[in-house]
Amino acid sequence: MHHRSPEPVPPSRPRRLPRLGRTARALALATLSASVIAGCGDAGELQSAGATPTAVSPDRLWPHLTPASSPAFEIGEVDTKVIKGVAVPHGDIRDVDPVAVVRAEIAAAPGDYGAGAYDETARLMADCGRSGTQGRKCPVLKAYYRDLTGDGRDEMTLGFRQLPGKLTAVRVYTVRDRRLVQVMAYEDAVSGVELAGRSVIIRSPSEVAGYEYRLQWTWDQQQHAMLLTHDEMLRTGDPRRPAGRSPGPTPSPARPPSASSSTSGR
Repeated sequence: MHHRSPEPVPPSRPRRLPRLGRTARALALATLSASVIAGCGDAGELQSAGATPTAVSPDRLWPHLTPASSPAFEIGEVDTKVIKGVAVPHGDIRDVDPVAVVRAEIAAAPGDYGAGAYDETARLMADCGRSGTQGRKCPVLKAYYRDLTGDGRDEMTLGFRQLPGKLTAVRVYTVRDRRLVQVMAYEDAVSGVELAGRSVIIRSPSEVAGYEYRLQWTWDQQQHAMLLTHDEMLRTGDPRRPAGRSPGPTPSPARPPSASSSTSGR
């Protein structure tokens, strides 16, 4: 007895879904969006951030005021100089003795370091020894090396204490044509110094409890110098009143409040 092979069943044709009208499609999308948002909210517990504050454009004051054509104060934006008496024969700044650099600065300013405001610094330099060896009382701090100009070669960031008093001098040097060039100089009551990218950041105590000054110098390729790009007064979260700056010479460069301050300039 022969069995008849079952005839192959043709595959069912897909059913054509009815076309949704504009209103129906909008309702479906709204329902789908609500489902997705609800699902995300259940999984990640998303919460509303609240209303976004309205942006307010700055108000220009005194529009008829005649703009100034020259600075009223010498701030020292571009402060560079060749350090005389310190050679860099191989062009490598790591071959330069930091103690010799400070001694060269002292020799170039006898009015400040001889019998001047920082005479103790000059006297204690005798404890620094030779070739960078530093004694217990040597005012020269450890030198740090980093490429701050982006040319692939290191610069030297140097610090030394200006005594008597509580000031710390911070200097940055680079090498040009085998000559040592100072591209940044500042002194103040310093609570911290940092190197970040192409910048030197100096933190100083403030007379206002819970705040500190934060100054940032950044390498500028056009001026070939470290320029003061930020001058801010920031909250530290410590409500204790700091000791403040010690009385003494005005920090260099002496300058009026900076317009670049994001909170409050000096």
